Amino acid sequence: MLRSAVSVFDPDLTDLPAVAHKLDFSEHQAEVPSHVHRKGQLILALHGAVTCTANNEIWIVPPNCGVWIPGGVPHSARATANARLTYLFVEPEAAKLPETSCTLSISAMIREMIERLARERADYRAEGHVARIARVLLDELAQMPREQFNLPISSNPKIRAIADALTADPSDRSTLNDWAKRVAMSERSLARLLIRETGLTFGRWRQQLHLVVALRDLASGDAVQNVAAGLGYESVNAFITMFKKALGSTPAQYFAKRDVRSL
Repeated sequence: MLRSAVSVFDPDLTDLPAVAHKLDFSEHQAEVPSHVHRKGQLILALHGAVTCTANNEIWIVPPNCGVWIPGGVPHSARATANARLTYLFVEPEAAKLPETSCTLSISAMIREMIERLARERADYRAEGHVARIARVLLDELAQMPREQFNLPISSNPKIRAIADALTADPSDRSTLNDWAKRVAMSERSLARLLIRETGLTFGRWRQQLHLVVALRDLASGDAVQNVAAGLGYESVNAFITMFKKALGSTPAQYFAKRDVRSL
């Protein structure tokens, strides 16, 4: 039986400003159940992909980015079988990091410093060389810009039901009117509810879900053709057009720039 990733490392046993830990999900259960830390947590994907759920939002951890979850926020995750992750745990008030969950761009220098910290025990000397690395790391991390790789899903049961259904079958091309009938609402009422709860129209919300799913599946090794078909696109070109419009480059260009995998 594979162990849960939550059981192998407890970051709250130390009050050091920052500690890091690496996980290979070929050795752990893909599902990480809902849990909470005193420390804030930054999740980086070295290989493969992981999606997190926190604050009624679904977050994807794409290449060269990390999902930041403040301390005290319950969260869960699901990793692909080939995922290799690095976690950075940050003591409250140790750095000026966002007070809400978000995706942060991660520079090559920060990634290497986190990797360096992950090679150390969680009881390194508070005034030694490793502690100085941790302080510089946190100063740099606080300067990183935010990215928009999340899908707001709301705690509203009707929106949650639609999100669960589309996450399970993202190729579903049902219209807003179709979904309104399924959740026993008028189309106009559902449209207003979506904007109020997520800040997005139905079309923009579903496109954001497709982008989140596409980034996860491409990072896990799926071919562009398979991802496009799995999302219900009539052609690969239509999918690539959506991807490029959202992220400014084609899937091949996006991942090549990040040296994560070749498509």
